[in-house]
Amino acid sequence: MRFSFFIFLILLFLCGQGRSQEDHSIARRWMDVMLRIVQEDGQGPTVQARNYFHTSAAIYDAWAAYDSKQETYFLGKNKRGLELPFDSKFKKISTNVDSLRNIAINYAAFMILRMRYEDYGSKGRTIDFIIDEFERNGGDQKYMDDDYLEGSPEALGNYIGNYVLELGLNDGSREEDRHESEGYRRINPNLRPELPGVGELRDPNHWQPVEIQHYIREKGSDKTLKDWNFLLIPGNTEFLTNFWGEVIPFALEDKEGPFPIHLDPGAPPYLDSRDTISSKNYRWGFQLVQHWSSYLDPDKTKIWDISPRGITSMEGQIPRTVDEYKAYFERAENNERGKAAKNPFTGKKYAKNKVKQGDYVRTIAEFWVDGPNTSSPPGHWLQFLNKVSYHTDFKRKWKGKGPSLSQLEWDVKSYFLMTGTLHDAGIAAWSIKNHYDYVRPITAIRFLADVGQSSNPELPNYNPFGLKLTKGITELVTIDDPLVGANKEHLNKIKIKAWRGPDAVNDPLTDTAGVGWILAENWWPYQRYTFATPPFAGYVSGHSTFSTASAVMLHHITGSPYFPNGLETFTATKNEFLQFEEGPSEDITLQWATFYDAAIETCLSRIWGGIHPPVDDIEGRRVGKKVAENAIEFADRFFE
Repeated sequence: MRFSFFIFLILLFLCGQGRSQEDHSIARRWMDVMLRIVQEDGQGPTVQARNYFHTSAAIYDAWAAYDSKQETYFLGKNKRGLELPFDSKFKKISTNVDSLRNIAINYAAFMILRMRYEDYGSKGRTIDFIIDEFERNGGDQKYMDDDYLEGSPEALGNYIGNYVLELGLNDGSREEDRHESEGYRRINPNLRPELPGVGELRDPNHWQPVEIQHYIREKGSDKTLKDWNFLLIPGNTEFLTNFWGEVIPFALEDKEGPFPIHLDPGAPPYLDSRDTISSKNYRWGFQLVQHWSSYLDPDKTKIWDISPRGITSMEGQIPRTVDEYKAYFERAENNERGKAAKNPFTGKKYAKNKVKQGDYVRTIAEFWVDGPNTSSPPGHWLQFLNKVSYHTDFKRKWKGKGPSLSQLEWDVKSYFLMTGTLHDAGIAAWSIKNHYDYVRPITAIRFLADVGQSSNPELPNYNPFGLKLTKGITELVTIDDPLVGANKEHLNKIKIKAWRGPDAVNDPLTDTAGVGWILAENWWPYQRYTFATPPFAGYVSGHSTFSTASAVMLHHITGSPYFPNGLETFTATKNEFLQFEEGPSEDITLQWATFYDAAIETCLSRIWGGIHPPVDDIEGRRVGKKVAENAIEFADRFFE
């Protein structure tokens, strides 16, 4: 029997639980609460990364306040003019410091999360489990005092929580306005994906909002989808948190508005009227996305080995030139993973893990999507951190050196640093997204198809700015083609071999869209129809930024690029894991030896899923690496 979508989310969440909850620190228990509530919340990854960070930083300060040798982050500091005075000689009312810390952490986390998700969340939900966790830890909602000087850990937690909430109203996030988009000047009118083409597109270089409400109503009326109505979320045509570069960061330079840009990677390739190198690179990138869509078929006979075998490394090998880009993605398309690698913990070569190519690419496209009703891209990496931290063989040595830390100290410090890095990744990526306002594949591919073919001026529908023809992948509709239409209205249009889209799926419990010839003007990314493409510009990829920053940071704090025991896995069950069509056709076990393996798979999944062209991915990786390096430099000063 097929799992429901919610059961899938629960299982994904539980996979990070590790040892029993009795062994979890109070910081871990509150992180679990955050991961759970984010799954139920409708706000985007930038907002969630901020909430993860603010809560984790408050937890850190509630812990650090009881040790004069520990630096604090909010206490005694000034953040953009808002001060939080702190007397580190406040009275200690017990020699059991950890018990005091636990109480202060409990109050600080509760105050922030209750306010953030009860008053400022984007849709109705229960916060009962936030209250339950608070009271399970001995909390009293009636205790509101924040005068910590007499030694009350409850008051200290309230003191920190009150400051973070006040800071949140003055940190550039526009929290009081529900983080609503402001100052974005849209260039293009909405795209309705159920209709052919791109509508009245004004500029193919810029983001086009996707309006899916009409299509949701049409598809949602099907009786076979009655149990899936919780997926029918309204399409968002506003640029989500376009102003996020103005938010107070963790370790990045604090740049106040309007619309600053952080770690500027330079402009992506644009389509222009002179058919320049930039135009050619634009067409190459988006046509690669279109071509990769032709692999999303469970009946593909090519077999891939997806074991950890050195899939193209990010360590010093992020492509820079166009030739390097093309060579890199050719290797990725052919699953070139290098020589069989050895597990450094066992000394044995990783066993082969052979799967159907079409099953694998569909599975990773969905596993890493981290869209609505998930813990978000930042949360996915925090779950990985939990799996590492609570692995029975993991030694909690900071940067892999020195004495082992207590579980509480490790959790407090690692959450603080990881969430700060993720917060900065969101700030940097969205500042770039807003600045360049770059087009998504669903618009670019359809537009290029409308323009025509650029391969042969002797053939019909020629235009030097159109798609290149490739036999078996991109061709012209001929007179006897099944796609030509009853009145030959599609004659000489561009057709492509691609995933056939959500209209080919009547019942997601039993149907598979498969790959076939479609009119390019009707191309869809490999996403469920309620989330055809994210509500913000593409360049740079948020997934690539978040995942690369996280991999670098996990390597830094653990002292090793490897998961414990050199292998981490996730099994997608046959005909149960995929949610908007049936599949995979057999069990698929994803495997990663290193944090970088997982990050690279995340990055590539967004191309397989039709969400980003290569430039979004690669430059997102480069920005993410810089984000982590800034955070590491800050952390080394801060902790040492």
